[in-house]
Amino acid sequence: MDKSFIVGMVLFVVCALAPYAVGLLLLVIKGKRSKERWPEDFKLLRAPGETLRRKIFQMDENVPQNAFLFVFVPWVIAWLILWGLPKLGKVFVWPSLILAALVLIVGLVVSCRWVYGSFIKRRDYLLGYMGERAVGEWLATLPREYRVFHDVPVDEGKGAFNLDHVVVGPTGLFAIETKTRRKGRAREGFADHKVFYDGRQLIWPWAEDTYGLQQATNEAEWLTKWIRQMTGLDIAARPVLALPGWWVETRTPGPVAVQNPKNLPTHILGKGLCILDPQQVDLIARQLDSRCRDVKD
Repeated sequence: MDKSFIVGMVLFVVCALAPYAVGLLLLVIKGKRSKERWPEDFKLLRAPGETLRRKIFQMDENVPQNAFLFVFVPWVIAWLILWGLPKLGKVFVWPSLILAALVLIVGLVVSCRWVYGSFIKRRDYLLGYMGERAVGEWLATLPREYRVFHDVPVDEGKGAFNLDHVVVGPTGLFAIETKTRRKGRAREGFADHKVFYDGRQLIWPWAEDTYGLQQATNEAEWLTKWIRQMTGLDIAARPVLALPGWWVETRTPGPVAVQNPKNLPTHILGKGLCILDPQQVDLIARQLDSRCRDVKD
């Protein structure tokens, strides 16, 4: 009985892992025999939401091993307890049952928390990703004189972050932060699809906060300093906060422009006052291009 149990466990593990091992081995062998390679060492520009896309991909890629760790391992430990402790004597039968039950209960609780947390995190990543994609589509309608860059990576100083969208064109330099929030909660007297900006804070249907405003300001300041350092141009980046899916009303203008993505082209074009010539636009665009061209997968 004991031997059959051990053999069964070993066969189960082997059968579970064998397809991955064999598939990877065959792929390596095929690559070496055929000598195939990509036609080019691709380094593409980042698309809207590239950082979130990578996070979602990483989560999906890690599902098998995480599921094995959180779901399968507790059962293995419990079975090992049931198999091993009773061999020390009859006095260990009940303790082994209790300990195995505790391991399974703890494993179940941890597994449920992991599954729930993973679903919530992926759901939030996907929401943010779709919001950035929506903003990117509206920015794509700008005239050809404007250059648009997405998910500009920054890994300096206090840590890594990214600028969701950067636009440079004749009317200036814009740093756009996207915040995608769910609807559904509303206080009495508030429409659940409207958000108001009074120059200092955002008035949502459920509460008031400054969500995203300071971040937009900080990112515009970083972009201003970086462009000055790289090009020598003293051009101030203008901070913008985009709220996809929300009807935005500005009661009092503030240091950050808050816009629905549909209104971004109009806001960027403004009254058509040109402050950058084509050479300056190209100079700034080349710096942003080199920073954003890192997509290989």
